[in-house]
Amino acid sequence: MRILAIDTALEACSAGVLDTASAATAVHESVPMVRGHAEALIPLIGRVLDRAEFTFDDIDRIAVTTGPGSFTGLRVGIAAARGIGLATGKPVVGLTTLAAYAAPLIAAKEATAVVAAIDARHDHIYMQVFAANGRTVISARLVHMREALRFAATGSPRLIGTGAKVLAAAWPPAERPPTSVDAATAPDIKWVARLGLAADPGGEPPKPFYLRPPDAQPQNAAQLARR
Repeated sequence: MRILAIDTALEACSAGVLDTASAATAVHESVPMVRGHAEALIPLIGRVLDRAEFTFDDIDRIAVTTGPGSFTGLRVGIAAARGIGLATGKPVVGLTTLAAYAAPLIAAKEATAVVAAIDARHDHIYMQVFAANGRTVISARLVHMREALRFAATGSPRLIGTGAKVLAAAWPPAERPPTSVDAATAPDIKWVARLGLAADPGGEPPKPFYLRPPDAQPQNAAQLARR
């Protein structure tokens, strides 16, 4: 099976192809960026497919990160994935950014828990806590830093994500420190593809997993000054 993986949720624009016939990601590319995903994504996917010597018709499934992450970035990746799926008739699966972050650490089969954390700014963290075997201990949520530390600061967990250093810097001195801190600015696209392979393709089309409303709200028409 060939999986096309797409990630534009955070500070990278990434695509990759997992070809199970060779048991490896055939080609992948990740370009660091905070803005500009909309302009960069389709050319990047084109380069990945060209280097893999695949066409869209050769792809069996599309996987895309659904968030949490940048409101604009999420929409870019999901729209592209669903558009490709619609054009090719191939299933599209979504997976959370937090799960994609945690996947390589869980696969390492170490004995400590994994905390996937994304900096939500203003002393808030998107987070999910996984047991060493991958079972969810604390479900994905947006919490204040104090609550995030209460959930995370037990048993020297492994921290990963844009919020990892933020958590580590505020770690309670009375608690055992984290086993590791990986401040990756985006998930590894190879693991997005692997999770896409394992996902159920029979569900609803992916949609953004925001966990909070956008900062910018449309102005209430009733509040507009009348002329």
